[in-house]
Amino acid sequence: MKLQTQIPIRKESNQIDYDSRVLLLGSCFTENIGAKLDYYKFQNLQNPFGILFHPKPIERLIRRAVKLVQFVESDIFEQDGQWRCMEVHSLVSHPDKITYLKLLNEKLAEFTEYLKNATHVIITFGSAWGYRYHKTNEIAGNCHKIPQKEFRKEIASVQDVSECMNNIAEAIHGLNPSASLIYTVSPVRHLKDGFIENTRSKSHLIAGIHALTDRDTAISYYPSYEMMMDEMRDYRFYTEDMLHPNKTAVEIIWDRFEGVWIDPQTEPLRKEIASIQSGLAHKPFNPNSESYREFQLDLQQKISRIQDVLPHLEF
Repeated sequence: MKLQTQIPIRKESNQIDYDSRVLLLGSCFTENIGAKLDYYKFQNLQNPFGILFHPKPIERLIRRAVKLVQFVESDIFEQDGQWRCMEVHSLVSHPDKITYLKLLNEKLAEFTEYLKNATHVIITFGSAWGYRYHKTNEIAGNCHKIPQKEFRKEIASVQDVSECMNNIAEAIHGLNPSASLIYTVSPVRHLKDGFIENTRSKSHLIAGIHALTDRDTAISYYPSYEMMMDEMRDYRFYTEDMLHPNKTAVEIIWDRFEGVWIDPQTEPLRKEIASIQSGLAHKPFNPNSESYREFQLDLQQKISRIQDVLPHLEF
């Protein structure tokens, strides 16, 4: 879809190709772009500890991974028959304490290893509003449906956001100096906080990011929030909840991201992979027919040719 107005974004030189290893952390944009990278079979790792919205929990997990600080019993708690951790999403839980600790530390080891070798780290901040847990005095990664009285709601200042980013950059580059850092702000509005509060939150995130990118040109900002608010300021670009970008909006944001960050030399492979993905999604009228057997054979030959070029690919 052609838009009348487009936010200018410069094409980056250190683009993503099939040798790249992309780490994606944060909220909505992470899922959307991550799904596209998955579809085209780029190497990537998305949110090993689940979705996180606030800058501070993202920073805390990165620093834990860089310093190899393992999770211990004091980091977890039991609630409604499940063991949980305030630093991670509620979906990362388990009914057995020992198994849960092992799971957390396995994910941490995977996270650390990926950080060491990542070529690009994409971090999406969702909200500057955070919930400080009284027992730990830390901003929670997830509240796990614990009563609200156990938390104090507060907003990160512009300086807080910028300091978080700076700490993240120092931690990552201390482990992996060549990693490219890309920041963005989720275009999903957190209207449960209120309209005014959401705008205040997003403005703190954007101003905090630019306070750092203005000083460090090696750190990039991708304007997914501005695209949604300014280029696609029409509800036809939203899902039924009127908050999340729909398929059309995601395609537009991906097309712009592709033009900036994806190496154009990958296009022939991407077209071939898209053809394979389409074939794998095909549902035959008669799975026992000769024509479908020939179709499957041709599809397997296409997969084999791609895997000869990129052995790590799996379909």
